[in-house]
Amino acid sequence: MATKNDLASQPALKVMNRRDLSKRLVAKLKRDEAIIGGIGNTNFDLWAVGHRPQNFYMLGSMGITVPIALGVALAQPDRGVIAIEGDGSLLMSLGCLATIGMLQPRNLTIVVMDNGMYEITGRQKTATHATSDIVAIARGAGIENSVWARDEAHFDQLIDRRFDEGGPHLIAVKIDDEHATEQTPRDPALIRQRFMQGIGTGRKSALDG
Repeated sequence: MATKNDLASQPALKVMNRRDLSKRLVAKLKRDEAIIGGIGNTNFDLWAVGHRPQNFYMLGSMGITVPIALGVALAQPDRGVIAIEGDGSLLMSLGCLATIGMLQPRNLTIVVMDNGMYEITGRQKTATHATSDIVAIARGAGIENSVWARDEAHFDQLIDRRFDEGGPHLIAVKIDDEHATEQTPRDPALIRQRFMQGIGTGRKSALDG
C-alpha cells in the first residue's frame, strides 16, 4: 500500500478524459475482443463510443467487472478480453487481482479509470484519492505488467498491441469527473444475450434489431 509521500513522488500524471480514452481503446480493437464495462459512466461511455456485440455492460453491481472479465478470459483463451473498471468498484474486490496474479491469463487487460471518487453514488472520496495506489496494489498481487498511463500518447502506446497475448496487464489512468452523455439501455437480459451471441455462445438478441 502506498503512503501519501509515495504518491506525491510519482511522476506527474495527466488527468485525462474518460470518454476520449474509451474511444481510443475501442479504436484499437481488431480481433473481436471482448470488453466488460464497469457500472455507471464507464459503461455509459463504452456504449456511446463503440457499441458492439462483444461489449458487456455491467449494471448495478459494484466490484464484479474484473472477475467477469477473468472468467471470459479463462473460458476463451484465444480471445483478447478487456475490463474497464473504476477505482471505487475495483477497491471492492481487490482479491480478484491476487487471483489474476496467480493464474496469469495472457489475454486479459484491465483498464482502471481512477478519479478518486464514487462518482455515481454521491462523489464520495475513495482510498485512491489519498493513500492507495492501484498500480502498486496490482504489482503486489502478482500482475507485473501494471503501469500508470502518463498521458494520451502513453495510453495509446500501452494499448497498441494484441490483446490476446502477453498479459495480464493493468493500465491505470487518472481521469476527470465529466458526466457521460448517454446511458446504456437498462435491460440486463438483453445485454447478456447480445454479449453471449457476440462471443459465440448465445442466440441473436433483440438489441441487434
